[in-house]
Amino acid sequence: MKTPKSLFWRIYPSYLVVILMALALVGLHTSAVMKRYYHEQMTLGLESRANLLRNSVLGRLTPLDEAALDRLCKTAGRHADTRITVVLPSGRVVGDSEEIPARMDNHAGRPEISKAFRGSTGQSIRHSETLSTSMMYVAVPVERQGRTLAVIRTALPLDEIGRKIGGFQRTIFQAGLLVALMAAVIGYAVARRIARPIEEVRKGAERFAKGDFTYAIPPPKSKEMVMLVNTLTQMASELNDRIQTVDRQRGELEAVLSSMQEGVIAFNMDETLINANAAAAGMFNFKPSNAIGRSIQEVIRNPQLHRFVHDALGGKSDTEGEIRLYQEEAERILGTHSSPLRESNGKRIGTLIVFHDITRLRRLETVRREFAANVSHEIKTPLTAIKGFVETLLGGAVDDPEAARRFLRIIEKHADRLTAIIEDLMKLSEIEQKGRNRGIGLKREAMAPVIRNAVEVCRVRADEKKIAVEVDCDEAVVAEINAHFLEQAVVNLVDNALKYSGTGKAVRVRSRLIKDSVEIRIEDEGIGIPGSHLPRLFERFYRVDKSRSRKEGGTGLGLAIVKHIVQAHGGKIDVESTPGKGSTFIIRLPTVGGVNGTDPPECGSAA
Repeated sequence: MKTPKSLFWRIYPSYLVVILMALALVGLHTSAVMKRYYHEQMTLGLESRANLLRNSVLGRLTPLDEAALDRLCKTAGRHADTRITVVLPSGRVVGDSEEIPARMDNHAGRPEISKAFRGSTGQSIRHSETLSTSMMYVAVPVERQGRTLAVIRTALPLDEIGRKIGGFQRTIFQAGLLVALMAAVIGYAVARRIARPIEEVRKGAERFAKGDFTYAIPPPKSKEMVMLVNTLTQMASELNDRIQTVDRQRGELEAVLSSMQEGVIAFNMDETLINANAAAAGMFNFKPSNAIGRSIQEVIRNPQLHRFVHDALGGKSDTEGEIRLYQEEAERILGTHSSPLRESNGKRIGTLIVFHDITRLRRLETVRREFAANVSHEIKTPLTAIKGFVETLLGGAVDDPEAARRFLRIIEKHADRLTAIIEDLMKLSEIEQKGRNRGIGLKREAMAPVIRNAVEVCRVRADEKKIAVEVDCDEAVVAEINAHFLEQAVVNLVDNALKYSGTGKAVRVRSRLIKDSVEIRIEDEGIGIPGSHLPRLFERFYRVDKSRSRKEGGTGLGLAIVKHIVQAHGGKIDVESTPGKGSTFIIRLPTVGGVNGTDPPECGSAA
């Protein structure tokens, strides 16, 4: 394979043609000399104008009259067609022919001003931000008794010099035009020859930039260009591999984040959101695509989270805490944990916050505390009574047979109450345990016999209070139930209705099929329940009227047992009540299915 010629030997002959353009260099040199001459003349003129104003400025410096100095600058500048500026040693401008001094920056750092305050004439050529044009500046000191009181700066735009030099350059240009045209013809051919492979490389680089790493750059002829093309091709291949690796890792990371139940949000040091998963977006009700790049205050309106993020970014280690959300009138508690985000070199770039929904945990803790307190109270009351009467008996009352029998009956009553509480607690525990482990054993059975059996259990109490219990059951209704537990639920509701109904009233028990569910209604004509008590009616040990409930012999667990039995069947229970008119408890059960194996509801939660 023929070795390609080096790029040098391809462009060197073209450079020989450049020698012919030496005339242009001569012209440039001449132009530079003329430009230097005009600059010197302009400098002398500006310095002379500044010196003419020195005495006038000095008279207005002692005492300082800024308004007079500004008027002097504007008048003299207008007559001399020159920009004039007066600057104090502090750099503050007190007069200017083109601008209001108060709007101007401090000029202490201007090179010509600095030099003038050192006692000599300062000169500078630069672009004026105020006038938006290139200017020549000359500054002279205003001195009195060897002390510089101010600086007078004069300035002119360089446009005039440009016009004069332009005419001279046109003459030189015309002389060299013929040579330039000849060189252009030769240079064009050479440039095309050189530019063609470079253009191909440029096109290839554009294709690479757009992600087309499979594009093959046409091989050039020069050695240097071959090396360049090979390097670009290798770079494109490696870049393609790295991009694929990054895309794969990003996809894996997004898959992990999207599958997490915990919310994850990353913030940079400016409290700007840089990433978030779907769980976090759901918790705080925002769209990740709209939130990326925005501050936390714009995306999430939660002061507790704002403070937590601020503290996390300000701390050096992991931070933990809790925040509360209020959504649709419901409280949600989130446990928060933050960790610093760092680059590979250890530089901190932000913080990563993980959110855990601990609402259920906190609710269970509250229920556990309330349950322990309620159990302690309910058990302590009869135990205290038993202990008191036993002490009374031991104190001598045992010798009085009539008093002893009365005290023993009271002790028996409280012992029965303790037994009832413990039995009800055991029933609740049994329902919860079976529901949690393997279900309560549902079988497809007729509903009517179960309901009639429950009513018969309560018949004695109904007869004692002369309360008529009406039963209206659809014999054709069949559902998947646990007959023992469901009978217990109906017994509790009917017994509850009898307790709080007056003598001669009526209790109605009905069951019917409504679509795919069975509805059991227990209606009474009792005292009713105020609406404020309904949400907590099915909590353990909750009583509407504590004194009346204990008088009737209730344990405070009957309705809680009913609720857990119904929910273990996959159903729900509601209550409707009007104080003074009575209450209606409504059980709705699915005809098929149930919740075998489903976790029971939280203890003490409202139905």
